[in-house]
Amino acid sequence: MILLCSPDELAEGQSRGFEAEGLNLFVVRRQGRAFAYRNRCPHREIPLGYDAERFLDASGRLLQCGHHGALFLIETGECIQGPCLGDALDALPCHEDERGIWLDEAGEL
Repeated sequence: MILLCSPDELAEGQSRGFEAEGLNLFVVRRQGRAFAYRNRCPHREIPLGYDAERFLDASGRLLQCGHHGALFLIETGECIQGPCLGDALDALPCHEDERGIWLDEAGEL
């Protein structure tokens, strides 16, 4: 397991990028739960965000590719609008406890 951040470093409705074991990823908190994904759009296999903190659309309810505007569900990573419609982001196993948000099974990523 790899500690990504403390619980208070990712507020509700926020996203944050990380580098862990050579993996570019991001975590977003929605309804008290942390969701982790590879920072890679399925359309062109390029990073989803322009910077390490911007992965959400203007409403804060969907993930958005900063390059071509594809929209993804936070809870599943499924693309619901854009050129990769029906594809999904690569979800990464994570969990949260009182010490922080953890990336699980990092050796297998």
